[in-house]
Amino acid sequence: MDFWGTILVLIRRWYVALPAFLLALGGAFYAYSTIPVTYTTTAVLVLTAPTTGGILPPDPDQPVPQVNPLLNFDHGLDVAASMLISVMSTPDMVADMGTAEGDTEYAVTNGTNNLESLATGPLVFVEGESRTPEASAAIVRQVIERVGQELDVRQRQVHAPPETYITISEAVPPTTPAPQQGRKLRSAAAALGLGVIAALTAAFAAESLAAPLRRRRRRPGPQPEERELVGAEKAGP
Repeated sequence: MDFWGTILVLIRRWYVALPAFLLALGGAFYAYSTIPVTYTTTAVLVLTAPTTGGILPPDPDQPVPQVNPLLNFDHGLDVAASMLISVMSTPDMVADMGTAEGDTEYAVTNGTNNLESLATGPLVFVEGESRTPEASAAIVRQVIERVGQELDVRQRQVHAPPETYITISEAVPPTTPAPQQGRKLRSAAAALGLGVIAALTAAFAAESLAAPLRRRRRRPGPQPEERELVGAEKAGP
């Protein structure tokens, strides 16, 4: 059925489509009003090598050239960042952080949702989401502190000299919690879309049920002469 045919069906069956559409609007409003607003806080961490590099000189009297940590990025920092992202994203770590069940969530990524390419640089992106601004900022701070602890644990496990430890600094400090309306809008749009589909279905169903009744009413009945003839035949000679 084309567009105008659909419009004609809706006009003819307005008494079915209109209540269904009003129910759809009510459902969308209910979904929008019941889903709470959440707040998100983000931060970006950068892993840097020490100014003397990642090698401990054998002779302490030998001067070691110092470099700018921001100019000393190599593949090892990418691997360390990938390791931290993987550790902080495990279900055990989520449970240990106390966010497995509740209204507060966090995510540690490399800036994208592609888990197959974690080693994209020495950057670690942290995002926290909660129903209150205070909880959103608190979980980001908690994650940043835990990332530093996990990095120290891994470096001690490989017996790295303390002078060569990788350090973490906040490239972008935790931002001010910002309200997010996306979840409310998506839920309201989904409820409205389902309601519109239900209204169209109800209108077409009513049209389908009314079509046989219209054909039955338009079918001509027997004429008076035919009725008399049929009555005479039934009466017999």
